[in-house]
Amino acid sequence: MSEAFDAVGPALAEHAELEAALADPALHADAARARRIGRRYAELGRVVGAYRTWRAAADDAQAAAELADDPQIAAELPGLVTAEQDAAERLRRVLVPRDPDDGRDVILQVKAGEGGEESALFAGDLLRMYSRYAERQGWSVQVLDSTSSDLGGIKDASVAIKARAAGEDGVWAHLKYEGGVHRVQRVPVTESAGRIHTSAAGVVVLPEADDEGEVEIDPADLRIDVYRSSGPGGQSVNTTDSAVRITHLPTGIVVAMQNEKSQLQNKEAGMRVLRARLLAARAQESAAAASEARRSQVRTVDRSERIRTYNFPENRIADHRTGYKAYNLDQVLDGDLGPVIASAVEVDEAARLAGATGA
Repeated sequence: MSEAFDAVGPALAEHAELEAALADPALHADAARARRIGRRYAELGRVVGAYRTWRAAADDAQAAAELADDPQIAAELPGLVTAEQDAAERLRRVLVPRDPDDGRDVILQVKAGEGGEESALFAGDLLRMYSRYAERQGWSVQVLDSTSSDLGGIKDASVAIKARAAGEDGVWAHLKYEGGVHRVQRVPVTESAGRIHTSAAGVVVLPEADDEGEVEIDPADLRIDVYRSSGPGGQSVNTTDSAVRITHLPTGIVVAMQNEKSQLQNKEAGMRVLRARLLAARAQESAAAASEARRSQVRTVDRSERIRTYNFPENRIADHRTGYKAYNLDQVLDGDLGPVIASAVEVDEAARLAGATGA
């Protein structure tokens, strides 16, 4: 076995330990811990499966080589050697360090940019696109907070997207590439002369903490303000001070929630978002401390980066990071995001593999 496979032994041992842990009913009394262990077990399952496939292919190739005096077996030997080489490459790929947050659920935020009502309408289109994509994946979508525009668009919205069960590829593994500025080109409904306008909306995707204890927050570090919720045009949503603004004093992060009628519910939703933002900040600090070779070339922490253009007149969607382009914008907006995301995954994995091998 080559040096590239040195991590197989520890992975097999850890996989066996986690398998035993998952078989213990006592573990499942702690849902958050069980979820973390299940996610890690599924992640290591990729390595175990690839190793077993490689081991079987290597054994077949070795046995055939020892019996190569038989013309029939000798004829099969080249194919078996190729199969062993392919299996070894697959194993090498799954051993490349992955994003440790890939199995997490996410909090996704969509915010209208400059462009007034048109930008808000586009933000609403994006939110529906992600909701329909989530439905196709069998995920659940919970609206944490949403502020509508006068024409029914979205000024700002936060949603929690959850997978039904823990796995190696959770919501974050798919949606982490969506953060950035999304640009739209189309004739706005408010445009009487039929001219094409360009506007944009911003998307932020945050991996969600598994439980409250994962991200410790000292209550003394919080300033919590309450105020009256308001709807489009300043119209009152309710007559109580139920909206909540949470400021994390050490970092300056501010989260505001007003979607629920209960102050307690808005505070709980705000704390979920705050924990996710603090978790993301911690991950960014770790990535900055790591070597550049191990950092993703696709996922960006720069929320001002323009990542994609949605051109309605041409029914075209183009991703500016991966070079992906297709003329099925209507289908993408209906939730058919798979090929677009796959293009980002492919570029990201190629960068990780190159970084791990020093290419």
